[in-house]
Amino acid sequence: MSRGSDRSVDLIDGGLVWPLIVLSVPIVLTNMLLVGYNLADTFWVGRLGQEGVSALSYAWAIVFLVISFAIGFNVAGTVLIAQNKGAGNLDRVSGVAGGTITFVLLLSGLLGAIGYALSPWLLQLVGAEPGTLEYTYALQYVRVEFLGMPFIFAFFIFQSLLQGWGDTRTPLYLMAGSVALNVVIDPFFILGFQDNVVFAWFGLEALEATLYEATGFDGLAVMGAAVATIISRTLVAVVGLWLLLSGRVGIHLSPSDLLLERETVKKIVTIGAPASVEVSTSAASVTILTALVALAGAEAVAAYGIGSRITSVVVLPALGLARGVETVVGQNLGAEQVERAKRGVYAGVVLITGALLLFTVAVYVSAYLLVDVFVAGSGAETVVDIGGEYLRIVSLSYVFLGVFYVVQGGFRGSGSTRVAMAFAIVGFIVFRAVFAYTLAVPMDLGATGVWYGEAIANVCMVVLAGLYFLRGTWTEGVVERREKSTTSGSETGGSRRVSDAGSRDR
Repeated sequence: MSRGSDRSVDLIDGGLVWPLIVLSVPIVLTNMLLVGYNLADTFWVGRLGQEGVSALSYAWAIVFLVISFAIGFNVAGTVLIAQNKGAGNLDRVSGVAGGTITFVLLLSGLLGAIGYALSPWLLQLVGAEPGTLEYTYALQYVRVEFLGMPFIFAFFIFQSLLQGWGDTRTPLYLMAGSVALNVVIDPFFILGFQDNVVFAWFGLEALEATLYEATGFDGLAVMGAAVATIISRTLVAVVGLWLLLSGRVGIHLSPSDLLLERETVKKIVTIGAPASVEVSTSAASVTILTALVALAGAEAVAAYGIGSRITSVVVLPALGLARGVETVVGQNLGAEQVERAKRGVYAGVVLITGALLLFTVAVYVSAYLLVDVFVAGSGAETVVDIGGEYLRIVSLSYVFLGVFYVVQGGFRGSGSTRVAMAFAIVGFIVFRAVFAYTLAVPMDLGATGVWYGEAIANVCMVVLAGLYFLRGTWTEGVVERREKSTTSGSETGGSRRVSDAGSRDR
């Protein structure tokens, strides 16, 4: 196990708050850059008018659902590596990492193929009408995304494995380069080489004329955003795999580690399957709410697409802290430091509450201005009005949503992925769907009812999860299995014990 360029943070000894911040901030920044893909797409596609923005809303409702399901299996890699490292079982890390890479890549390829074939049906399911420009744009986008699914997931795997090891800076550096490339090529793939404002910004009209005359390229419209994303993601996928194989990041893979072993697959599925359901529930709620909002018209769908993207940026600190808490809990439970693991969750809750209170004020005050940045052309004024209302209502529940994410991170870090899954289903699917539908349809509030339904659900879900967290039973299974195995005095059994953490219900 090479330590040459190991940037991992010590989470087991010494202070806790600062290591949590050091671990989580790069995750937050990486996620911000990841959302940068979507914001860049929204900005440039917005130059095509309301139809382009609506198409992205429909497309993302489908693509994010599929991505979220597969990405949950990366949680298994994070948890197993974190707990093995905390327990000192470094000999198990490479095997877990290699198995996770192969399993998730195969899964992403399968889901990509299925998604490609079912794209027309899935788009109609979320309210896109065949024959419209929105539907045509959305179908082109999702099919390119599904074809490139393995490249998209390659970086997510790399990020999760390094996170479990305690290194969140290396994935940040790679993502920064990828986003920079995406920002540069996005407008050209979307708008082509004629009447592209980028050339005007930099006074390169002569170059614009030359390129268009040579290629005649008018852009790929919405599909161009997907092509640019796949190209950018491929860059970090290749570099990330090379870093793991070279051992330059602490984890050192050999080609043999990439071969699937039955026991490794079993552990990944046991921990990862519930985590996949949990992660996908948020995307599923977007899909459900998009279908409800579609009843109010295409402008409402465009407004919801923009508003939900802005919300996703605002809660990034919560998602980052949740992943940091996940690693803190995993490594400390691996080291049998249960109370320290709990303190990690409390520290995350305090930090995210302070941060999101500030963001809530900022978003509430500038709600309409924020939406206006991302839309132009026909229907823009209506989209801004509806989107601004969404942000003002939902922003009042940001703190509750953030605390929920952090608590869920604690559950996942302990291996209690079934517990996290249960609360996610109840919160994102049941609460949001029931409240949003009731207020939007029977009470005839339309899109406004959906906004209030989402906000109310955010409050209810954290109350439910918080009460269970305070019971403390989510850590009992880990401690009991460790004590039993330690008594047996078997070093091999100890390694197996840690790797199996989280494979049971608690």
